[in-house]
Amino acid sequence: MTADTELRARNGHVTPEPVASIDAFDHTYREQEGPKPPRRIVWKNVVLMTFLHTGALYGLLLVPSASYLTLLWSAACFVFSALGVTAGAHRLWSHRTYKASLPLRIFLGLANSMAFQNDIFEWARDHRIHHKYSETDADPHNAVRGFFFAHIGWLMVRKHPDVIEKGRKLELSDLKADKVVMFQRKYYKSSVVVMCFTVPMLVPWYLWGESLWVAYFVPALLRYTVVLNSTWLVNSAAHMWGNRPYDTNINPRENKFVTFSAIGEGFHNYHHTFPYDYATSEYGCKLNLTTCFIDFMCFLGLATDRKRVSREVVQARAQRTGDGSRKGC
Repeated sequence: MTADTELRARNGHVTPEPVASIDAFDHTYREQEGPKPPRRIVWKNVVLMTFLHTGALYGLLLVPSASYLTLLWSAACFVFSALGVTAGAHRLWSHRTYKASLPLRIFLGLANSMAFQNDIFEWARDHRIHHKYSETDADPHNAVRGFFFAHIGWLMVRKHPDVIEKGRKLELSDLKADKVVMFQRKYYKSSVVVMCFTVPMLVPWYLWGESLWVAYFVPALLRYTVVLNSTWLVNSAAHMWGNRPYDTNINPRENKFVTFSAIGEGFHNYHHTFPYDYATSEYGCKLNLTTCFIDFMCFLGLATDRKRVSREVVQARAQRTGDGSRKGC
């Protein structure tokens, strides 16, 4: 078995299948010579992000006054919305690492609206660009431009012209053919108002009498901000700090803190080396809540066709290009 072969786990049975090309890094891309285009700040986004994080800090001060049911609800909303990104926009729609039934796709679409990180179509498009042109001018959150830019700064400035150009050339027919993706895109703003802010706020107020003030700032605003920053850490911290057991030729790292905060997305050197693996790690469910969720969905019959890299391929790649820090499964 070569490095160009993967294993697909289908309802417990494993069969070889060639790797899809949507994840492949484009080695033909060359950055334009000469001075970089000037940064154009999007002041509306700067103001919104400032208000959001100020509100989240205030929400943090309200945590002691929130009931334990409200805190449990906040944690549940965090996991639900995070899965909309990790199991949904990322592993399902960006990389097609497994197949999901209609009920599961609807569930993940709702969760993704609660996460409020652009609609699924735009998220998956930008993420495919990130993998094809990682750490170049065509990467939307190019970590070479520094931690702040990779974390949040990329949302405060206009995209580099190469990001826009490459995004227009991507093959996105699979996303356009998905009715859940396109329905969410059509009604995205309304779904965000309902799922990201209204539902997290009204449930604790209606069911156990939490004040609307606390219900808005803790399970809605604070939870939303924590989910955002947990996701952004994958773009920033996981591209800068950690070991590289699979490929030292790329920047992404294995970062345990990001693995915890982003429910399994911190095995980033592995993920950029094998982006078509549904688990984003060779260690299965270990510190990987998203992988556990997908496995459970397969157990229920709501997901199938999980793509997996064989241990032999992983070991061979680590020996060839890794930094020697890989631990046996």
